[in-house]
Amino acid sequence: MSDNPLLNPFKGPNQTPEFDKIKPEHFMPAIEQAIKDGKAAIENIKNNPDEPNFENTVTAFESCDETLDQALNLFYHLLSVMEGDIWPDLAQKIGPISSNYSSDLYMDPDLFARIQSVYDRRKTLNLTTEQATLLENLYVGFTRSGALLDAQDQDKLRSINEQLSTLGPAFSDNVKKSSESFQLWITDQSDLDGLPPSAIAGAEQAAKDAMKDPQETAKGQWLFTLDFPSYLPFAQHSTRRELREKIWRAFSSRAYQGEYDNCETILKIIQLRDERAKLLGYDTHADFVLERRMAEKRQSVQEFLEKLIAAYKPAAQQDLKTLQDFAKNKDGLDDIKPWDVAYYSEKLRQEQYDISDEDVRPYFKLENVLSGAFTHFSKLFGIEFRENNSYSTWNPDVKAYDVFRQGTPASEGPDSEGFVGTLYTDFYPRKGKKPGAWMYNLRSQGLFRGKIERPIIGIVCNFTKPTQDTPSLITHNEVTTLFHEMGHAIHGLLSDVTHPSVSGTSVKWDFVELPSQLQENYCYEKQTLDLFAQHYETGEPIPQDLIDKLRAAKNFMTGWGGLRQVNFAVLDMAWHTALPSTITDVAKFEDQATADTSLFERVGGAASASFSHIFAGGYSAGYYSYKWAEVLDADAFEAFLEHGLYDPKTAQSYQTEILAKGGSNDPAILYRNFRGRDADPDALLRREGLTEAA
Repeated sequence: MSDNPLLNPFKGPNQTPEFDKIKPEHFMPAIEQAIKDGKAAIENIKNNPDEPNFENTVTAFESCDETLDQALNLFYHLLSVMEGDIWPDLAQKIGPISSNYSSDLYMDPDLFARIQSVYDRRKTLNLTTEQATLLENLYVGFTRSGALLDAQDQDKLRSINEQLSTLGPAFSDNVKKSSESFQLWITDQSDLDGLPPSAIAGAEQAAKDAMKDPQETAKGQWLFTLDFPSYLPFAQHSTRRELREKIWRAFSSRAYQGEYDNCETILKIIQLRDERAKLLGYDTHADFVLERRMAEKRQSVQEFLEKLIAAYKPAAQQDLKTLQDFAKNKDGLDDIKPWDVAYYSEKLRQEQYDISDEDVRPYFKLENVLSGAFTHFSKLFGIEFRENNSYSTWNPDVKAYDVFRQGTPASEGPDSEGFVGTLYTDFYPRKGKKPGAWMYNLRSQGLFRGKIERPIIGIVCNFTKPTQDTPSLITHNEVTTLFHEMGHAIHGLLSDVTHPSVSGTSVKWDFVELPSQLQENYCYEKQTLDLFAQHYETGEPIPQDLIDKLRAAKNFMTGWGGLRQVNFAVLDMAWHTALPSTITDVAKFEDQATADTSLFERVGGAASASFSHIFAGGYSAGYYSYKWAEVLDADAFEAFLEHGLYDPKTAQSYQTEILAKGGSNDPAILYRNFRGRDADPDALLRREGLTEAA
């Protein structure tokens, strides 16, 4: 047995990693050895004298890289949450190695011949729906990875993939470092005017944390950063317009120009993506991507976005006019700027609905919200969450939970029949941690080393940190973020398939946000809020009038927010349908692409430079999927409103037909099986009160 923990079965509960024993230097040798083992397994498949069939070819192929997948999943997770240049430096080495290995597999003619043999006989093999889907995915995956290209073009594709494997992590690292490089220090207490006590306390704690010399004191100093829990309250509440402008410009200019500039990286990425698409026979990268999405074609996405623009743009223009009038009447401001929008919209929201984030924040203690979310999912799906301190974690802030079916005895562990899976939570910003919020898989549910295993899932967020005097009190928007990421996690945890490549969130990308966005709806419902919304000092439940105000304000500036999301989707599609050789200036291209969906001229940096979703994530030519899935989640939630928020029959159908099935069938069929019909395309605009505008 090797002394490298990445090459041995993990010994934590549910075969989870022992993070305290895994070091950066373990990854390269483990990945190199795992690739050798994978190649040997592939040779065994190719040399099998028996006729190719599903088990000896498809299932065998899926299981040949279990150790490699385990190491890579763990590495890319740690890359996003750990401090130190060693992680991005490793990414620049690991990316090409794993990319070339993947190219070796998908361009192997003998391996493809066996898979094609099974695929050609698929109608005679009596396959289950899941097996047929997996086989289809695998065959198409080979063709889209160059299996049908000649040797010369395969070499070109291999080079493209290798280059892209390093550019995404580099892009993300630039965004992270650029964000961390900005600090707004305040030493004059009057410059805190307008800020809520929670923001001031957080800035005071941040200043203390930033002091490197133990003899230094942060007294009389406050530090604001571009971490969202620090940035947003400042943008919303600071009366110091020049300071709002300063922090807004820094936020909007992340990774644009300067030391961590991403512009050249963007141009390289889109050039390589376009070359790959054309090499494989597609007009653009968008055409290549959308072939394997629910939307299928560029025209479908374009028509969808045009419908949304028609609804959102007039509403957004009216929102902006209302805001301009409000700012003029309130402060005599004639020329509202982007750094004024958050400030005046928060003031207008308070005036119109008599509510602000600070009014509800005391009722959203993070520990209570998480406990309430656990109760919420228990009521829906008959599961329970048990904290387990025996798990090793990568940071003291991280907690781990065993998830069980309700009724499983407390004495049972991960080997029991009632065990659902492992959940990690990592909630607070820290140096080196990527901004934003996301869910990840360390191991998907399904076959692993010959046995169907339960998943290892985690959620990562960047919420308001506790201080010495107060616990973590989060905003309502952060509550919806928690429910959103937990929705993804539940999708992974409740998966019930055989093969991990179609497990949980391994679905078509414009379907993946349905389970997450559906859960956001519950955050406005009294029945759900009563599970956790209690004042952190008095224990009093959130008053009905505050819930009423939250609900009333739900669609506040919906047009503005909707157009902003469509703007990002339009920008994404523009990058991935344009001819890269015609683009030399990232900001100029962005201005042209978003001219119809922007209500301000750009005065900061280019948003593209920090658009990690499409340049360092999985959303290239797919950002539209957030709005696409909103149609589905609005329609799906209407089913719960019709029958009851926690109606057992509706929840069971949703669990059985959507969550448990993962990507084992076409999502349109899964949704139809749950809802009894296709989604109503007007459900989203109906929820937002914009049906007439459409």
